[in-house]
Amino acid sequence: MIDPVYSPAPDRYDSGMTYRRCGRSGILLPAISLGLWHNFGDVDPLAESLRKAHFAFDRGITHFDLANNYGPSYGSAEDTFGIIMRKSFAPFRDELFISTKAGHDMWPGPYGNWGSRKYLMASLDQSLKRMNLDYVDVFYSHRYDPETPIEETLQALVDIVRAGKALYVGISKYPRDKAEYAYGYLAERDVPCLLYQGRYNIFNREPEDHGIIADARAKGVGFIAFSPLAQGLLTNRYLNGIPADSRIARGGYLKEDALTGTTLDMIRRLNDLAARRGQTLAEMSLAWLLRDKAVTSVIVGASSVAQLDDNLKALRNTAFSPEELAEIDAITGR
Repeated sequence: MIDPVYSPAPDRYDSGMTYRRCGRSGILLPAISLGLWHNFGDVDPLAESLRKAHFAFDRGITHFDLANNYGPSYGSAEDTFGIIMRKSFAPFRDELFISTKAGHDMWPGPYGNWGSRKYLMASLDQSLKRMNLDYVDVFYSHRYDPETPIEETLQALVDIVRAGKALYVGISKYPRDKAEYAYGYLAERDVPCLLYQGRYNIFNREPEDHGIIADARAKGVGFIAFSPLAQGLLTNRYLNGIPADSRIARGGYLKEDALTGTTLDMIRRLNDLAARRGQTLAEMSLAWLLRDKAVTSVIVGASSVAQLDDNLKALRNTAFSPEELAEIDAITGR
């Protein structure tokens, strides 16, 4: 059987997606980006991965966020994306903004983890092969390595851009002082940091509290949020218990002890507020992030097209009254 040729929606840039300037760069990113951390590995049906990727692009999502060890298993999300590139997206490569990362455990031995020059460069070469790409649009140092000199890690990023294997570079989850050093080092070498990627949601305000977002904005660096729904807690999934097909039930990164009585009470009260706004809890949680123009984009995962469609509805209303913001802060104990 010959697969039908993918033809993207002709109105994909008039579908309601908004695009935001990434710091002081020429790059515009969709307000909502698609992350492939879960649901695109070799344990997931390829046909469903294709449907989600097509649906995303048809609705103006141009940014696909990956990392070397996304799956499961390690590398398999990039393998899946490589198939999507070959089957569907190759003719539209110049409309896509594709990111990957290295910094966490990837292969055995001393050279498959953290932030050495050897690991970053070897990992990116492997990622490009898996994804059927000549280059990525942005390559991240996925986490700060306290044992490797930061200059070694950052110079590897500079040299990756100069070698044409990435157009831009970013950092993820760096402590504030190390991020500030990275911004200066990279700018001095004419490879400015494009993006800081951090965990940020209604429950986790660390990028606010630690000055990460403010520093990025001051330095002309975009900020992109991952885990915007707190791995599913900020949805209606757990309002009535733990579903059998949920992340908690499947024994993933989200553990049952995260769903305490206090957390469940907060989820229910936030859900009530979302309903008064005419939104689902997931929609409101994404809209809450996007209320701040310093947030360039939020990265959502999707187990289904229906879930992704619900997330995109957040763009219909990202405005909050002072009273609504105060209520969210009161619910979460701010």
